[in-house]
Amino acid sequence: MSAERPFLLPCIAGATGTGKSEVASALADVLPVGIINADSRQVYADFPLITAQPGRAEREGCPHRLYGFLPTREKLGAGAYARPAEECIGEERAAGRVPILVGGTGLYFRALLEGIAPIPGTPAEISARILERCRNEGSRKLHAQLEGLDPDYARKIHPHDRQRVCRALEVIEHTGMRFSWWHARPVPPKPFRALKIGLALPPPELEKRLERRIDGMLAGGAVEEARAALERCPDPHAPGWSGIGCAELFRHLSGELSLEQCRALWLKNTRAYAKRQNTWFSADKEIRFFRPEAKGEIADFVAAALEAFQS
Repeated sequence: MSAERPFLLPCIAGATGTGKSEVASALADVLPVGIINADSRQVYADFPLITAQPGRAEREGCPHRLYGFLPTREKLGAGAYARPAEECIGEERAAGRVPILVGGTGLYFRALLEGIAPIPGTPAEISARILERCRNEGSRKLHAQLEGLDPDYARKIHPHDRQRVCRALEVIEHTGMRFSWWHARPVPPKPFRALKIGLALPPPELEKRLERRIDGMLAGGAVEEARAALERCPDPHAPGWSGIGCAELFRHLSGELSLEQCRALWLKNTRAYAKRQNTWFSADKEIRFFRPEAKGEIADFVAAALEAFQS
């Protein structure tokens, strides 16, 4: 993706349940847009309902990219996400549409907007083998190994941070270079400037919305969706099952939780996740926050910003 002159890239971010997809669809009513997913759970093909992916009516209004394409057994880290997201941005611009990032995964936004070290992906067999070692031996033992191979990076992460410990060891084995060496590589400049829009609600309002949404998912077939996914992928350690809602439903279908217990834990974990998301996004002083129902105001804000940037 390249451009001689920087362009403005609208981004709609916020905690789960704040209505990001609805706001993006409202923008599609007034602007020629292409919506690009920036949510690490909505990439999974097996869980369109549980991860609140845009529905058929929303998708008919404009192109929706990077939704529901990844198998449950695969993972999509921030670095791996940024590459196809950049391709989608370029393709939407080439088609004469305004690309808009929409989602709640802060690391996805950071990887795309700020750039991250150009670390190569690792073969699936290496990832699977190191993850299996972590399950059998524990992350602390693998962290001790990492201390001997890359002490600079090992000092930055907790011994219990299984994901980062495994990722570092995967990269070292695959490339022969330390993870810290890759992080020191220069990051190419981006051809765009982000227009950051945040959606937020007071916690009591958001919690009520989250409860209603989970109940709606359960009434709409979330258990059946999870059961079908379980038939295709019965591995509880598969990346797709780690998402909130998916993990609790897996435990319900495995007989560990009653449906009532599943719902309560799902709601509890969703509230905690929304709180972490709010903390992440509120720390970004470039974000202008709106209430989700301010769709007209948001559309005017985006249109005015695009016009001013192009003039």
